[in-house]
Amino acid sequence: MSFILKKNKTDRIIDTVLYTSLVIFGFATLFPLYYVAVMSVTPIAEVLRNGGFVLWPQHVTFDAYYYIFKSNRIPDALKITIMVTTLGTFCNLLITSLLAYPLSKKYLPGRNAVLVSIVFTMLFSGGLIPLYLVVSATGLLNSIWALIIPGLVSSFNMLIMKSYFENLPAEVEEAAKVDGCSDLQVLGRIVLPLSMPIVATLGLFYGVNHWNAYFGGIMYVTDPSLMPIQVVLRNMIVTPSVSQELGLNVQDLQVLPPETIKMATVVVATLPILIIYPFLQKYFVKGMLLGSIKG
Repeated sequence: MSFILKKNKTDRIIDTVLYTSLVIFGFATLFPLYYVAVMSVTPIAEVLRNGGFVLWPQHVTFDAYYYIFKSNRIPDALKITIMVTTLGTFCNLLITSLLAYPLSKKYLPGRNAVLVSIVFTMLFSGGLIPLYLVVSATGLLNSIWALIIPGLVSSFNMLIMKSYFENLPAEVEEAAKVDGCSDLQVLGRIVLPLSMPIVATLGLFYGVNHWNAYFGGIMYVTDPSLMPIQVVLRNMIVTPSVSQELGLNVQDLQVLPPETIKMATVVVATLPILIIYPFLQKYFVKGMLLGSIKG
């Protein structure tokens, strides 16, 4: 026998308020992305005719994308960003898992002292100047490693992965060790394959952080050929001459307003993450719930 739960007037009012709030929140979130995409393909004449605000272009042009890829600045910056994101995320996950796995074992000598020291770094830090001095003293300036090594491990992500490892059945690891596997083999062949939800979740966190990072590029990199896309975009926003930042002639950009070039660059810098996110979203709930830190 099935029962149909009927909602009273109060429940319907609450549902209406909730759905209305979600619609407003979704619109406020998506509208800036839509506006940036529209402005990046709107001709200059239509932009000027509408006072710089266009919601639905009558004509579409991809000249802005043509000019930003005509310059070597944006493609080179994308290559650096892709390299830093790929290599950095791999190194992040490798070191995080190598640190989290032994700390998930309660019999590890000195485990509590190590955990306390890791939590301490979440509350206190040396500051910006000591960090720069360390990066400079180790010879990392003007290299892609300066964008990777200073943030190699996130203490918060490591604690989440440690808690996830603690929830795995110990019998599986014990059986692998009986078969002659070492600790590293257990981690690589047993633990990590069983931990793909948390690995994918933290991998996306690390990857998005690398892709959107610009402060490290400003701090540690002065070579224009090594600057990531976010630094180039930031320079385009603050510079008075977009053509100078892109290395193009002023005549090449007379057919487009600077704002259109900037909007197209924002789309190019955002689109890869928007494409990758849906494929990893399914791991979020399972990964974060099972990897949540126990009290």
